[in-house]
Amino acid sequence: MNQSEDSHLQSLEKLGDSLKNADLDYKFAQLFTHSGGIFNYCADESEALQTLNKIVKIEGISSAFCCDPDLQKFLDVINVSYDENLELFHDVAFITCEYLIAYDGRIMLSHNNIKHFHSSRLPEKVIIMANLSQIATNLNEAMAKIKRNGNFKNLTSISGSQNKLDSSSGNATKLFLLLIED
Repeated sequence: MNQSEDSHLQSLEKLGDSLKNADLDYKFAQLFTHSGGIFNYCADESEALQTLNKIVKIEGISSAFCCDPDLQKFLDVINVSYDENLELFHDVAFITCEYLIAYDGRIMLSHNNIKHFHSSRLPEKVIIMANLSQIATNLNEAMAKIKRNGNFKNLTSISGSQNKLDSSSGNATKLFLLLIED
């Protein structure tokens, strides 16, 4: 770990400690954005669609990896082509997640969200749609819920662009979260 990464980790831990008594959604949002993620709170699916459309236009997105039928409906509305297989030409991955980890602002994914693909193969832009009820206090709580649901294939977690996922290329990932009130 280089000095910059060590400093960032200490800064994240200090922020986490200062938020230990905060509401979970606030704590998650603070830690997620501190690590470079772009947080968007949406009151409902209509607002999420508007926010998604703005992201698509600003980022110049024309094709997406998306294997979730509900999310594909959003892409249909805003006329973005998608494929259920992850290809190099995709501008973005538009996915759901298993849990949002309040402890460190990370997002837990499984085969339900990214199939059999390794997180390092995801495009440089990732848009995740999640519900407020998906926030877990910490990794232990999320893992306990995962075990109960039986979703423990291809588990990984990602965080904002300050972190480079598991990528050997070292390119930072631009990570957007659309968090919907449920």
